[in-house]
Amino acid sequence: MMTGQNSVCKQMPNSVKGFLPLLLLSALLISCTHQVVKDSLPVKDAASVKGTSTSRGTKLPARFGVGRMATAEEVRAWNIDVMPDGTGLPPGSGTVDQGEKIYRVKCAACHGATGVEGPFDRLVGRDWGKNFDFGINRHLTKTIGNYWQYATTLYDFIHRAMPQNAPGSLKPDEVYSLVAYLLYRNQIIQRDEVMDAQSLPEVVMPAHGRFVPDDRKGGPEVR
Repeated sequence: MMTGQNSVCKQMPNSVKGFLPLLLLSALLISCTHQVVKDSLPVKDAASVKGTSTSRGTKLPARFGVGRMATAEEVRAWNIDVMPDGTGLPPGSGTVDQGEKIYRVKCAACHGATGVEGPFDRLVGRDWGKNFDFGINRHLTKTIGNYWQYATTLYDFIHRAMPQNAPGSLKPDEVYSLVAYLLYRNQIIQRDEVMDAQSLPEVVMPAHGRFVPDDRKGGPEVR
């Protein structure tokens, strides 16, 4: 019996031989841990418990008393996403001039004085090549002006993630102002336009028509 095992082992690559002991040890640890967790779960009076049974025949409670339901206020604090059609945009407004002042203080250090210089992501630019060929032309840089599909995404992203050292710290009026300034810098809106929950969703981005819905369903329909 040992001879057969050694013969099989000799035919295995060295990398597999070295991995087998670790694999067996991992399987043993997983099995033991699973049993310990199952046997250590708290169990209530069997008459008042509705749940699954363990290997010892005891029943697990439907709930373990961990955590609590989130309050409406707590849910509201995390419910900050903004949809392409503007759903989720809060009250408030902002102008290009206000946004320019905020940008200089909170954004220019990372994105450059005019949104072009960096050192981080370039925000301003309208060049998308001859055929919107970002996938094959590595020299093209994706910016708000040449690649973003929806203006409302600007509000969503800035509100939840910027500035990098204090994400979520900007007030709605500040975010609307930054959005207005960046849209203006990308030659998408005029300097005197005001951005708010009504006007922002109406902004049509230059690259909007460059995207199409993915209607593939799988199987023979895949193109």
